[in-house]
Amino acid sequence: MKSRNIIFIIVMLSGLVIGGFLGELASGIPALSFMSYGKEVGLTTPLDLDLVIIKLQLGFTLKFTIAGIIGMIISIFIYRKLW
Repeated sequence: MKSRNIIFIIVMLSGLVIGGFLGELASGIPALSFMSYGKEVGLTTPLDLDLVIIKLQLGFTLKFTIAGIIGMIISIFIYRKLW
């Protein structure tokens, strides 16, 4: 059962990444430019933590686009057909 959950997460993330990539490609085409519309969520400036010996910079950002969400939905349908 655990392996199915891991495969599901991998399939969803791959659909999100492929959809986001296609959305970036479509941004140059005027008729499809709406596919690259989205929001960015996370730390816009990195968080600095200076511990004298070590300095850490932490940053995390997620960008959700319409194409990425569509890609994720398609990947869920593909997953359901395979299992």
